[in-house]
Amino acid sequence: MSALITVDLRDATPPYEQIRAQVASLIAVGQLTDGARLPTVRALASDLGVATGTVARAYKELETAGLIESRRRLGTVVTHKSSSATQTAASPLEAMLDELINQSRASGVADETLLSLVRGRMGTLKPPVPEPPSTKPTNTPRSSE
Repeated sequence: MSALITVDLRDATPPYEQIRAQVASLIAVGQLTDGARLPTVRALASDLGVATGTVARAYKELETAGLIESRRRLGTVVTHKSSSATQTAASPLEAMLDELINQSRASGVADETLLSLVRGRMGTLKPPVPEPPSTKPTNTPRSSE
């Protein structure tokens, strides 16, 4: 399983978030199914060349999200069901992502290339500008003194 996860230390995204996002994605696409055992914190940290605290934080956030659970004697296991019933209830955003991934793969674009393209595009887009607060006068009655 650790061969499916990579950490790019040059990326602006913190390593724990890279790990969390990749494990969550593996669960979402069904590559890690309910009951699947994850590597120990120490083993995954060693494989990825990061501190154990980095992997522990990623696992903690995944556990908070209800995707994994630490169990005595069993270690850390996936607790999120990745069945077809779950996938049919996917959000519109997830459906668009699935379509993008499927089209990219059908076109022969490697997953890492797609990720690089998405990251690059995200870097060129400006975040949405929040609308300023309304300056409409309020109709509050004035007290006569």
